[in-house]
Amino acid sequence: MPSGRALAYRRRTTRRTAWLAAAVVVALLSATVRLGAQAAIPPDTSHRAAAPADVQSMDAILHAAYDAISGPAGPRDWPRFYTLFAPDARLILTRRDSTTGKKVLFAMTTEKFAQLAGASFSTRPFYEREIGREYNTFGAVTQVFSTYASFAGPNDPRPFQRGINSFQLFNDGTRWYIVTIYWDIERPDLPIPERYLHVQP
Repeated sequence: MPSGRALAYRRRTTRRTAWLAAAVVVALLSATVRLGAQAAIPPDTSHRAAAPADVQSMDAILHAAYDAISGPAGPRDWPRFYTLFAPDARLILTRRDSTTGKKVLFAMTTEKFAQLAGASFSTRPFYEREIGREYNTFGAVTQVFSTYASFAGPNDPRPFQRGINSFQLFNDGTRWYIVTIYWDIERPDLPIPERYLHVQP
């Protein structure tokens, strides 16, 4: 049985992890108010072509998606991020309504995500990487459950948050596109199943 000191440390660590995870979500959602009518990130007007290395395979585009949002506090290469997505793509965060307790969706265009996440990344380092993957393909539809871990630094031994990104991918015969990223965050009442903590062979 753990000692009282060990239990106290575990409670402090759990509280810190929960606070950091909540901070990221709150930063994304509250940044809308701080931004007001002025966009923090320019719209996708560069018409930059995707780097072939970013979109040549499923592995490549998933790696590029995580790499594009990871880094020290400061700006990200949002034009690169935009090139990974199909036209009219969406990023969809799930959360609980603080008043009703109901599960709700918060859907964003790629530009809106860049605005909200960019406001948080400008002052906070954020690193995210894939730690598990399961996927299925039928015809033109590829669905990927990509388990992620988020870190406050590149060498942090433990993530402050984990969850699952549900990627919907499309390949038009020349390259891969992200159609949707739809995700939920691991919580004490929602642990990630063991099957999603391994990369599917």
